[in-house]
Amino acid sequence: MATIFCIANQKGGVGKTTTTVNLAAGLARLDQKVLLVDLDPQGNATMGSGIQKSELETSVYQVLLGLDNIESACMRSSTGNYDLLPSNRDLAGAEVEMVDIDRREIRLKEALDAISDRYDYILIDCPPALSLLTLNAFCSANGVIIPMQCEYYALEGLSDLVNTIKQVHANMNRNLKIIGLLRVMFDKRATLSQHVSEQLEKHFGDRVFKTVIPRNIRLAEAPSYGLPGIDFDPSSRGAQAYLSFAEEMLGWLKDRN
Repeated sequence: MATIFCIANQKGGVGKTTTTVNLAAGLARLDQKVLLVDLDPQGNATMGSGIQKSELETSVYQVLLGLDNIESACMRSSTGNYDLLPSNRDLAGAEVEMVDIDRREIRLKEALDAISDRYDYILIDCPPALSLLTLNAFCSANGVIIPMQCEYYALEGLSDLVNTIKQVHANMNRNLKIIGLLRVMFDKRATLSQHVSEQLEKHFGDRVFKTVIPRNIRLAEAPSYGLPGIDFDPSSRGAQAYLSFAEEMLGWLKDRN
């Protein structure tokens, strides 16, 4: 059975999709079988995986509403060497349409249960909101990876996210826990970044990943070419950092098995 992680933060623009895509590609490069689930209506992880979201006939939207099965919706990312359950703007209406559906908070979990034994890892890219889509991700997952910029505004929303995860753990998914906080877009020259980083380490201890992802223009350029950053420019500081993060994740699991 796959280990399922969702990458979540209700604040937009903090590197959730960049982290999901590059972690998926990094794990695939380490010979892991990976499925990336794009649960964001913007479909950025789909585009970053080299798939044109405007040309999709079947996506995660049809899967959540029971209009098609997950086997039909999944496709291969030839650029990232992992499988993808893609998304597009259709998903924006899913939350309204799911309101009257039975077991609406576990629709994704039920779909993933059918194929979980085919993968080592399933990574879910969550939308930037604590919504029904995010709840589906939390009910499916073994843990949450939280990408964070080291700035004060990022800290403000962290407590809300942590409380939501605790509530889901208590009431819906006893397996759910915070796996760790990943510091992204990090500028080591900025005193503020250093200060917030130290605060995170003080309050969260070993749940702060050792790997730090630097602010890197090559990572930002990669999606426009439909490539993960680690494949777009493997020698860049950002690519090397995400490869290190993939290795850290494998080590984390090995230590707990």
